[in-house]
Amino acid sequence: MKKILVPVDFSNHSEYALKTASILAKKWNASIVALHMLGISEAVFTKEDSEDIPKGIYFMKLAEKRFNDFLDRDYLEGVSIETTVQNHTEFNKIDEVAKKCNADLIVMGSHGASGMKEVFVGSNTEKVVRTSSVPVLVIKNKMNDFYMNKVVFACDFNLDYLPSFKKAYQFFNALNIKLQLVFVNLPEKFISTEEMEERALKFMLNTGIENTDLFDDIVYYADYSLESGIYNFCNKFDADLLVIPTHGRKGLAHFFSENLGEALVNHVQLPIMTFKI
Repeated sequence: MKKILVPVDFSNHSEYALKTASILAKKWNASIVALHMLGISEAVFTKEDSEDIPKGIYFMKLAEKRFNDFLDRDYLEGVSIETTVQNHTEFNKIDEVAKKCNADLIVMGSHGASGMKEVFVGSNTEKVVRTSSVPVLVIKNKMNDFYMNKVVFACDFNLDYLPSFKKAYQFFNALNIKLQLVFVNLPEKFISTEEMEERALKFMLNTGIENTDLFDDIVYYADYSLESGIYNFCNKFDADLLVIPTHGRKGLAHFFSENLGEALVNHVQLPIMTFKI
């Protein structure tokens, strides 16, 4: 990991992301690129003789000044950090910025009130997750430290998720971090242990990854819903991070059912990293 992109809107949530990014940057000797998107209409900057041009320039200068105050944090001491203010109005443009600056990871704070649905669906974070070809780490709350010692990858071993899994494996393998795979067996989609193992074996063989420990250590976990199964296992495993595949067309909505177990999910504070198919 060499470079981390942090979209910043100067809110508390973006500071949570910035602090987490600084922890990772220090651990992996990476640099940070802090990005602020103005979201001003391009007409303001392109229309000839427009009275709005000074206004646009003013907001650009204001954002640059706010960065000076926002980045005045003790935890950033010793971290190489650069800032960029751009006038993209669509959050899918963050992927373009990430590619241009060769970012290995995007770290974002979530403004979701609570729960998986509120964290992602319909939010700017979900828009970035849906369109980003770069892994996205979503931070929900302030963290004094962040470890990636116990990382859970939740998957039903559908072959559609092969690209996401291979990206995740390569990402964490480069950091010498082991992935713990978990398959949640549900009552309405119940399959036998033998069937789960056959599906997992087919999946692993198609990855082309020569690591038998990954297959041998897969956990088959039974629960009444996908959400509760994932989170109950993560809590039992004492996971530091949950990794999930996501589809560009549907974001994360496809992965979690509509009827979320709010009593459980609303209290989940676990950071989540996504890898797009």
